This record gives sequence, structure tokens and C-alpha cells, in this order.
Amino acid sequence: MLIDGLSLYKRGHLYRINTPIDSLYFFFDYDERCYKENMQFQHFHTFYEIMIPLEESAGHLIDGKYYGIKLHDMVLLRPSLLHKTVYPKGSPSRRIIINFRFPNHIYGMEEIFSKILSLFDARIPIYRFPEKEKKKLYQVLNEIYRLTDSTSECKNLLIHNKFLEFLSLLYEEQEYNCYKPVNSGMRLQDRIYDITAYIHKHSTESLSLDLLSQKFYISPYYLSHTFKEVTGFTLISYVQTVRIRNAQLLLISTNDKITEIAMRCGFTSFSQFSRCFLKTCGMSPSEYRSAYTVHGLETFELQEKS
Repeated sequence: MLIDGLSLYKRGHLYRINTPIDSLYFFFDYDERCYKENMQFQHFHTFYEIMIPLEESAGHLIDGKYYGIKLHDMVLLRPSLLHKTVYPKGSPSRRIIINFRFPNHIYGMEEIFSKILSLFDARIPIYRFPEKEKKKLYQVLNEIYRLTDSTSECKNLLIHNKFLEFLSLLYEEQEYNCYKPVNSGMRLQDRIYDITAYIHKHSTESLSLDLLSQKFYISPYYLSHTFKEVTGFTLISYVQTVRIRNAQLLLISTNDKITEIAMRCGFTSFSQFSRCFLKTCGMSPSEYRSAYTVHGLETFELQEKS
């Protein structure tokens, strides 16, 4: 079904090639989400992700910073980047999610693959295009959609090739990106998001209520109250959660000692780190590392224990 005159879409339509821990992986997910399904906290993946809203407005948190997004914007998320979509209240919001990983060390093509994937490393990795460029990009996306319903024996190869065409076109058209950062429109919320972005950037440093209230010229009482209201977390809990997220990434991406990871992520003692990790993840750091090694966890959402 062609919606909004541009995008092929069918609720619940999905197609997967391989698994998230394979060197070649694709997952195309056409579905909708509503406000009550907003994640409690930001999560990360070990693969690349593209999120495309098919509604007029939504929001996206990237490393604690809020970005307003609109219909047909493309949010490009590199592996390990903390993020979550913020769906508005009201009717469910349609969106397309594309997860992928592919070998990019092909002899003679390393440089171009590096350039194409650099799109995901942009300071603000959100892309919005004028109508002409948008139509070219969505034409390729729609061809991928049609291929997922194909009966061709070669369809996985064709999807792979067509997706590389899409990324190449996105790279070539990036100069037309006209996205401008937009706040949430709520002064209180935007102020708190400025603070969360600071926390993400300085998570290894000392981050007390007094320090942040002085830096952002907010009374400690007001900051404490409004921070919880906007994020759902106390300030101390939010700081610890960001540090745990960073520790999770290091646990699965390095062989560093767990005690070293704890200190590097801003915890003042190993016992404090172990206690926080168990509380938020439901398992010890060593169990978490083993679980990833054995099972290849796709996403790492913190599960607060009641």
C-alpha cells in the first residue's frame, strides 16, 4: 500500500536476512508505535539502524539530546549510540526501521564504504531532503519493499545490492540535507534535555545535583523535581544508568577487566558498580558478558527490578 503518496507500507510487514551477530545482516520492519510504548531509557545496538517516521511529527533522543523529526526524515544511528524514539500522544505512529550490518572490508572498496558509513557519524545524523531528492531515495526503498515479497531465488542478494544502492544515493545526495534541529517546543523539557545531553558527554566526571544546578542556573530543588518529571528518573539514577550503558558496551566490545571498566565509566568503587549493574540489568557484569558471548543479544534495554 502506498501511503502519503511516497512510501510503500503495510503494518506488521517485516523481512530479515540472517541474525544480528552475523557479518551480513538486514532487518526491515514496517510497523507502528504509540506513546505508551516509548522506551523507559535509551538503548544501543551493535549494528547500524535507520529510523524513518511516516507521520508528521515525533522526536528522537540521541545521547540525551532531543531532536524533533518529521515525516520522511531519516535518522541514522551508528552502532553503540544511545538513542530512543519519542512517539507523541494520540494515534499510533507509523515508521520504518532498518537494521543492518555487512562486510565492508572488500578489497579495493574500503575507502568508499568508509565514506558511505561516515553518514552515521555526522554530528547530527538526521537527514531531510527536498522533494526531488526525497523521491529518488524512496523509489529505491520501495523497490526493496517489493523485493521482500518476491519469490526470486536471488532476492536476498538483490535486496543487499539494492540497499547498497540506497546508501550510495544517500551519500551522493547528502549535500541537499536541509534538516534543522528543533526543540520539543516545551521550555521545561528542552532545558532538562540540555542537562541530559551534558550528562552523556561528561558521564565519567563527578555529576552531583549541586554541580549541575550551578552550571545550568537552576535551583537544586527545582532541578530535582523537574528532572524526574521529564525523564522518569531521579538525577542520580539517570547518571548511573548512562554509566551502566557505557559499561555494557565495553563489556561486549572489549576484553578489558571488569574492574577497569567500572572505573573508566565513572564509578568510584567496584562494589558500587556491581550493585548498580545487578539492580538495573538483573545480572552481574560477568554474567552479562557471558550472555552476549553465548547468545548474541540484539539490544540492551535496562530492566529495572521492582
